[in-house]
Amino acid sequence: MKNNSPKPDSHLLGIGLDHKDGHKRITTAEKFSIVGGSEETHERMTETVVKTFENLKDRGKELKDVEPKELAEILAKNVPKS
Repeated sequence: MKNNSPKPDSHLLGIGLDHKDGHKRITTAEKFSIVGGSEETHERMTETVVKTFENLKDRGKELKDVEPKELAEILAKNVPKS
């Protein structure tokens, strides 16, 4: 039996664990949240996720429609080069 109910909305969460300066960094948007991390890590995660959502839009896809493997590949492709 096929389930024809719509998929629930998805939300991407990024957590940075290297916060040595005591600052609490939180960036939120409709489809993602980035929490924690050093200034550099937080900026890199945010840039990665923003570019990932741009790629999904270019592909005509929503986060909820992407398989985990495809999402992982898109995320890896969008990590800023050091």
